[in-house]
Amino acid sequence: MVLLGPSGCGKTTLLKMVNRLYEPTSGRILFDGQPTAAMPAPALRRRIGYVIQQAGLFPHITVAENVAVVPRLLKWQSARISQRVDDLLDLVGLPPAEYRRRYPAQLSGGEQQRVGLARALAAEPTTLLMDEPFGALDAITRARLQDELRRIHDRFGQTILFVTHDIEEAVRLADRIVVMREGRVVQYDTPLGIVMSPADPFVADLVGAGDVLRRLSLVSVAAVDEPLTESTIVNADEPTVPRAARLRAALSLLLESGAARVVTVDDDARPVGTLDLRAIQRASDPEVGEETSAMIAASDGASGGEP
Repeated sequence: MVLLGPSGCGKTTLLKMVNRLYEPTSGRILFDGQPTAAMPAPALRRRIGYVIQQAGLFPHITVAENVAVVPRLLKWQSARISQRVDDLLDLVGLPPAEYRRRYPAQLSGGEQQRVGLARALAAEPTTLLMDEPFGALDAITRARLQDELRRIHDRFGQTILFVTHDIEEAVRLADRIVVMREGRVVQYDTPLGIVMSPADPFVADLVGAGDVLRRLSLVSVAAVDEPLTESTIVNADEPTVPRAARLRAALSLLLESGAARVVTVDDDARPVGTLDLRAIQRASDPEVGEETSAMIAASDGASGGEP
């Protein structure tokens, strides 16, 4: 779940109310069905992973000790903690033998963020709060960590509440997006729904609803390809694209290859359809009407709500 909006709209305030760094002045927040106000704040925070932009590592202790902070507070046994540290460092792409004994000052910014993510996962929380954790990183490192986060989420399925003001990051990561403005929610939808059907001009401007490439990055190939028929001839040298891919990838392949069409393939790499430039153009045009709406709905359903 991505909280998206301009600076000062209340994203971080909302995030911090979840783990009671801020107390709400009215209403209530439920965590696993229980009001957070009824839980001791320290106990609540130990059940929630928290990752911030600066990583927030303790500079005077090693990587392994940083990752082990919460398990030690929870009085896990030493052997369990040691194994958990190694498993998590492997998970975030930092070989334990190489990184366990390093100090934060000996790490790059991207490596520090990986350690921060490992530390947030250490006590096996069901919920992660992430406040623009990749905002200070270069584009390549940021994209790698976004992919790492999606991989970890696909594996463990935690609830993640992720703050960003970057629409590209929101679209890449989110299953659902909450768009905020001046402390209020102005739209709650899938990335596809928000880009294709913004609630008002503010949302349209924020997410760049007129950006054709952004729309193509949200619609799947499966939504628009033409199924093969008995009379369709597929040549072995024709470029192929997975049906699970997005239209933006198919467009890039068409332009790079100079081919008149691409052949779409299933998970077993078997040809199942074709896709040409005209079909992509129609899918990118919000004025096409009911046909485009149907394709959008099919794409959203086929992807299970993922970006």
